[in-house]
Amino acid sequence: MTLPNESLVNFIFPNNAHIDWSLMIVIYPYITGLVAGAFVVSSLYHVFKIKEFEPVARFALISAFCFGLFAAFPLLVHLGQPQRAFNIFFTTHTTSAMSIFGYVYGSYMILLIVELWLTYREYFIQRANETTGIPRLIWSTLTLGIMTYTPDSARVDHRLSTFLAAIGIPWACTLHGYVGFIFGTVKANAWWATPLQPIIFLMSAIVSGMAMLCVMYTIIHWRKGWDYDYAMVKKLMGFLWGFFIIDFTLEMLEIIYVAYEHGHHWSVVGPLLGGPLYGSFFIGQVLILSVIPFLILGYIVISRVAGKTMLYLANIASLMLVLQVLVMRFNVVVGGQYISKSDRGFVDFHFELFAKEGVLVAVAILAAPFIVYYILSKLIPIFHQDDVTSSEG
Repeated sequence: MTLPNESLVNFIFPNNAHIDWSLMIVIYPYITGLVAGAFVVSSLYHVFKIKEFEPVARFALISAFCFGLFAAFPLLVHLGQPQRAFNIFFTTHTTSAMSIFGYVYGSYMILLIVELWLTYREYFIQRANETTGIPRLIWSTLTLGIMTYTPDSARVDHRLSTFLAAIGIPWACTLHGYVGFIFGTVKANAWWATPLQPIIFLMSAIVSGMAMLCVMYTIIHWRKGWDYDYAMVKKLMGFLWGFFIIDFTLEMLEIIYVAYEHGHHWSVVGPLLGGPLYGSFFIGQVLILSVIPFLILGYIVISRVAGKTMLYLANIASLMLVLQVLVMRFNVVVGGQYISKSDRGFVDFHFELFAKEGVLVAVAILAAPFIVYYILSKLIPIFHQDDVTSSEG
């Protein structure tokens, strides 16, 4: 189709008829974001000594570990030859963004495992001394053969945990900021090519991680019949609101800047936001899933609302932000590929239910961290109420 001035529109190259990066590449940055956000909450207690987060410090650390186990799994599903994934560790190339990511992700998971081991070393030793047979062998293996735990050991473990939490903060930020870096360096795509992409990804990661922790905390305490720590929830909502303000402001400023500049990028991004992404971006991500939780969180932080009312509002806002970041990832990853490589016209995307990268596989991968968390919760104490139950038992 041509316009009166003979400019060609809706022209798509033959090799550009399908979107290659689909749902697996949507949930890949989403899960890594949950890792970073959960770890930040844990570090706010261990490093910055925010006492209100003490009841959820171990919970946040365990959650970060569970999400981290599956952060790279969507990439393996997406790969045509997943058995070759380890090649990035053996054929290092400093110009390859994904090769460097392998080292960032791998070293961060090692740091997280060591911090968890230091946190639970006393419990491992206790279980090794209390059990017999195969359970004793398993617990003894986790203790690395050390069967005594002294006050001096506790002090050393605490110092090492604090040190690892301190260096883990910038490492967690690097982990997810690097995901945004991978997209931001694709200069050929007008929707991705911005130096703010790593910062936007990082801020939204912290938002999604904090919001997910609030929802998980409430569900777990509700199912077990435990009392809620309302002071902790309100403090968490304060930090969540602050990070979300930064996140949402950066996203809007980036669009306003491109629109005001009115250059080549806007000639592509403008029709994209006004066309294929209008519903999912303006209506879904901005109007419903951003403005509403922003107002709810503001009310929680500024007003004197407390108790169950505050808890209900906090979970409504948190659940909406969990969905907001997921929709944001879709709008960035898939939405960016709506733009034809000819910069004229848009490519269609259709959800598939049973495909290799379809909806069912995505749901299964998103559910996997929660299943691992449930298994771990049966083996080790996560909340202080678990400590009381273990001592009574």
